[in-house]
Amino acid sequence: MEPTALQAQKLGLTGEELEGIIRILGRQPNFTELALYSVMWSEHCSYKNSILWLKTLPRDGERLLVKAGEENAGMVDIGDGYGCVFKIESHNHPSALEPFQGAATGVGGIHRDIFTMGARPVASLNSLRFGTLDQPRTRDLLAGVVAGIGHYGNCFGVPTVGGEVYFESCYATNPLVNALSAGIVRASQTVSAVSRGVGNPVFIVGSDTGKDGIGGASFASAELTEKSAEDLPAVQVGDPFQEKKLLEACLEIVPGGALIGMQDMGAAGIICSTAEMSARGEHGMRIDLDQVPTRQPDMKAWEMLLSESQERMLIVVQRGREEEVLRIFEKWDLHCVRIGEVTGDGRLQFFLGGALQADVPAESLVLGGGAPVYRREYTRPAHGARCESFRLEEVPEETDLAGAARKLIRLPNLASRRWITGQYDSMVGTANASTNAPSDASVVLVKETGKAIALTTDCNGRYVWADPFRGAQIAVAEAARNLVSTGAEPVAITNCLNFGNPYNPEAYYQFVQAVQGMGAACRKFGTPVTGGNVSFYNQSPEGPVYPTPVIGMLGLLDSPRHMTLDFREEGDSIYLVGKSRNDLGCSEYLVRLRGVQFSPPPYFDLDEEYWIQQKVRGLIREGVVRSVHDVSDGGLFTCLLESAMPGGLGFRINTEPGLRRDAFLFGESQSRFVVSVAASQVPFLESALAGTPFLRLGKVTSGSIGVDGEDFGEVSQWKQSYDTALERILEPDPS
Repeated sequence: MEPTALQAQKLGLTGEELEGIIRILGRQPNFTELALYSVMWSEHCSYKNSILWLKTLPRDGERLLVKAGEENAGMVDIGDGYGCVFKIESHNHPSALEPFQGAATGVGGIHRDIFTMGARPVASLNSLRFGTLDQPRTRDLLAGVVAGIGHYGNCFGVPTVGGEVYFESCYATNPLVNALSAGIVRASQTVSAVSRGVGNPVFIVGSDTGKDGIGGASFASAELTEKSAEDLPAVQVGDPFQEKKLLEACLEIVPGGALIGMQDMGAAGIICSTAEMSARGEHGMRIDLDQVPTRQPDMKAWEMLLSESQERMLIVVQRGREEEVLRIFEKWDLHCVRIGEVTGDGRLQFFLGGALQADVPAESLVLGGGAPVYRREYTRPAHGARCESFRLEEVPEETDLAGAARKLIRLPNLASRRWITGQYDSMVGTANASTNAPSDASVVLVKETGKAIALTTDCNGRYVWADPFRGAQIAVAEAARNLVSTGAEPVAITNCLNFGNPYNPEAYYQFVQAVQGMGAACRKFGTPVTGGNVSFYNQSPEGPVYPTPVIGMLGLLDSPRHMTLDFREEGDSIYLVGKSRNDLGCSEYLVRLRGVQFSPPPYFDLDEEYWIQQKVRGLIREGVVRSVHDVSDGGLFTCLLESAMPGGLGFRINTEPGLRRDAFLFGESQSRFVVSVAASQVPFLESALAGTPFLRLGKVTSGSIGVDGEDFGEVSQWKQSYDTALERILEPDPS
């Protein structure tokens, strides 16, 4: 094996890819050039194994101002001349090895994607997956990740307003840490990640460049093994206070018009920013690496180019306006150092010590240019047929409903998240604020318009594992259902697609089917995909994680006033909108309490889902209902309890004749909402629901809970059990 071929293999490049590099350059690459291609052609940067399928997703919508792939994040028109920029990304592998910094820098990185476009971040959400809490490592990972998210967000000054977390054994080695950020910008004042204008100066701004994070993009494109801990240099280190200064400096520059383009240095650092900006602008750059401020002496060219040190930006400035930009960064006590200039030949040339270290065409490094594109083989996993073979009649019906319900609401996937959310500041910052009201989605005031945005993250990975197509459809539908429950209009999504090794035909089947299911649902709901992230290789020697296509969805409200999920007054009537079925598929009840591991996802019909959502949103617009809460994980009983607990009220209901009572209370059939209504509005509600399946469940009580005449106790007792379930596991009483 030739030395270059051996180096290529160690860097994760195939023989075919090495041949492609040689064709592009017309010669053998040197080590630095080979390293550049290894990170830029990694899955994390190039999407080489996913882009063919991603292109099948809907990308057009009347509210879209920036579409998927055009910039660092998508942007949606929210009216009055303003746009909302939002995106979700993963930081899974770094968080598995160093949970605090891995999660913290994931939050910092996604915020930079937002403010590099000129938008001010106003809200953060997350979607987390861990192993089971009976494992000490899981408890350590959870504590570190939550602390990292809270530390960075709280110090940076952007509220963490929502999210989700699941605990499943398949995530034990490879947790998932997905972070979403949303920002507001005047639509006429955005900045593009582009470089153009021969002779325009190129500056690196923000923090020094160090050896942390080198090879992080390649590290994210490999499976975790016992030796992965040796890759700790691939985990970045963040400084939220430095990023806060960088945010303010960057946003101060934007209105002056001196910027040609700006891009954050996330995955692959300097090489990624220079390549993508140059390729987008059809120009090149000449970079003098001797000018890059570094934390360590004698850094090599490839180390500087691949470093993923945090809190850095690359900016291109109009020639002659350098001084006004330098003054702003000096004011914020930040580096702003000229490291090169724009050229017109489309090539990236990097010099160190006066010697040329690398000379490559910018276009050849990026997607759509020279980066390879693959269509992998795929085959349906064997467990799919086993899930389909499940028969409900083989599961004896539960006789102790109250006992089952008490066990259910203490399960880690259903219990209160207050141990987690209490570490996040949901109100930090004064420009925009979360309402913090109990609702299915996070509602954030847009001060500039007097309106509000609604945000959610959603995905039940077990559903997708059982049936990737239907499970992904449900993820989109559940996100839309959450927004609709607040009265918001769903308008667009960003996604974070977490899957196993794409070279594994069964894992790739899950990816392909999930993308197709997601696309079908997005087209139905009119929610185009604005961008996001693909995270493959979430796999360890024990196997892959559940396929987890997390949906981050944005909705719009005409005012900050929105519907909440809490019951309001004793005596109000409680209705179920939508049809219940004898269905326990993939439910927490079936898996955890009845021990059935293989079953199909719960009932779901896309047309029915859309129809029911439109009906419920109409009820909210017409002011008929007092509370709305969607039925999801844990089923109807969990939904009712979550509506009862905020106000200390209870409920008394009757189950539906003809259905198994455990399926009615604990099944997770989709397309259902619980609404409460004042007695005076009952005729209007039932008239409005004509032609729509609904059921009058019962009434709101002063605090007692009852089902079919059986006394289930007081809501205060249930709330105590629900609120403290995680705490009892994570912080056991030493006595």
